[in-house]
Amino acid sequence: MTNNQALFSSYTFSNGVTLKNRMVMAPMTNFSSNPDGTVSDAELAYYARRSAGVSMVITACAYVTANGKGFPGEFGADTDEMIPSLTRLATTIKEQGAKAILQIFHGGRMCPPDQIPNGEVVSASNVPAEQDGSTVPRALTESEVNDIIVAFGETTRRAIEAGFDGVEIHGANGYLIQQFFSPHSNRREDRFGGSLENRMTFPLAIVDEVKRVADKHGHDEFIVGYRFSPEEPETPGITMDETLSLVDTLADKGLDYLHVSLSDFYAKPRRGVENTEKTRIEYLMETINNRVPLIGVGSIYTADDAHQAFATGIPLLALGRELIIDPDWVQKVAEGKDDEIVTELDKTKQQQLVVPDPLWNIITSTPGWFPGI
Repeated sequence: MTNNQALFSSYTFSNGVTLKNRMVMAPMTNFSSNPDGTVSDAELAYYARRSAGVSMVITACAYVTANGKGFPGEFGADTDEMIPSLTRLATTIKEQGAKAILQIFHGGRMCPPDQIPNGEVVSASNVPAEQDGSTVPRALTESEVNDIIVAFGETTRRAIEAGFDGVEIHGANGYLIQQFFSPHSNRREDRFGGSLENRMTFPLAIVDEVKRVADKHGHDEFIVGYRFSPEEPETPGITMDETLSLVDTLADKGLDYLHVSLSDFYAKPRRGVENTEKTRIEYLMETINNRVPLIGVGSIYTADDAHQAFATGIPLLALGRELIIDPDWVQKVAEGKDDEIVTELDKTKQQQLVVPDPLWNIITSTPGWFPGI
């Protein structure tokens, strides 16, 4: 089997769902939903343009409660009134031949006060993020924590009713689930804080609730995945060995996949392991030991990049910015047209690339977002 044949071979999850190839669209915030939290026509066009080549599309994150909205222009999944909006999104993606996965989250201390009710930012503890202008959050009560766990389940039910093929629990990128796992943001003294095991309580409770609801309201082929970030730069902060403990536990939870959040596929650990010359991906795959598929991601720009990453044994690869720069990336690789892949954003082609104005304005005015900018 050639490199390309391997990359475009099918993959079957343990629940029986088969993906047509090994390429996934990574979840990317697009800031382009309607003010009421419904999915906009511009978003639907953006997803339709990018859903034909990949086997699975993981959407931008949707908030599970009103006080979990993390961005302006983010779509909601916090009430049943959002189901028609979510249905439009799921249908748009599936019509292009990809599985549709709704990423569900709560922003916690990263929520802008002007985006949430009463401007009240909440988190595991009253510790602000180490960023200029960060709000000091209010620590959630134990009852509120339990309510949010239930909200993740309710959002999963809505995803099922809307026709999504699955959900991805967003436990990465410094948002609420990660805030409970992190010793930086979680200074609680109840069952949700303290020891490493206690800091896993909230993430694992959400996994259990999402799976319970999926089993009750969904079908055998409903996909449940979990995304995580491997480390934090803060001290105290999540270290690689702590993440390996979490991943080891998650690998036995009956999830359909795990999804690491990385900017560089070959990034190495900062701390917490003896050998910092091994990549994070290598450590993760050793820990998982084929119990659950891992989606890898990070700076995969060319066909060669994808082939080299896939050669590590990773079963699935996610593409993010590459699919904004070139929505036909996957089709070009499949057809052996590697030399036609666009690797730098052409600022004159917003309409052809079908990128909504809010996202376009951010990526064209933010240095470092894309090669060439």
